[in-house]
Amino acid sequence: QVQLLESGGGSVQAGGSLRLSCVVSGYTWSSGSCVGWFRQAPGKEREGVATIDSGGNPSYADSAKGRFTISKDNAKNTVDLQLSSLKPEDTAMYYCAADLCWRLVQGPGEVRDWGQGTQVTVSS
Repeated sequence: QVQLLESGGGSVQAGGSLRLSCVVSGYTWSSGSCVGWFRQAPGKEREGVATIDSGGNPSYADSAKGRFTISKDNAKNTVDLQLSSLKPEDTAMYYCAADLCWRLVQGPGEVRDWGQGTQVTVSS
C-alpha cells in the first residue's frame, strides 16, 4: 500500500521560500513511475506543479519553472519541492502524488495515490 506523507508547509511573505517534503513508502520506483506535486487553491481545480521520474528527471509546470525545484532522495525515500520567490498566487494546499508518469501528466483525475496535503500561504 502506497503511503505519502507531506510536511513543510507554512506561512511566508512574498519573495520567501519553503521546502516541502513527501515521505514515500510502499511505492515501487519502476520504469515509468513518478512522484509529483500538485496544488489546489480555494475555488480552483487541482493542478500539477512538478514531477520526477525513477531516473531523477524533473518536469515542471510553467508556473513553477525557474522558481521551484523537485528532487528525490533514494536513501530517505523522500521527494522534496523547494519553493522560492513565492508569490501570493502560490497560496494553495500542496499534495504529493505517486503513480505512473503518464497518469500524473494526464491530470489529477488519473492519479490513484495521494497524500493528505500541506498548506502553503503566501502573503503580500
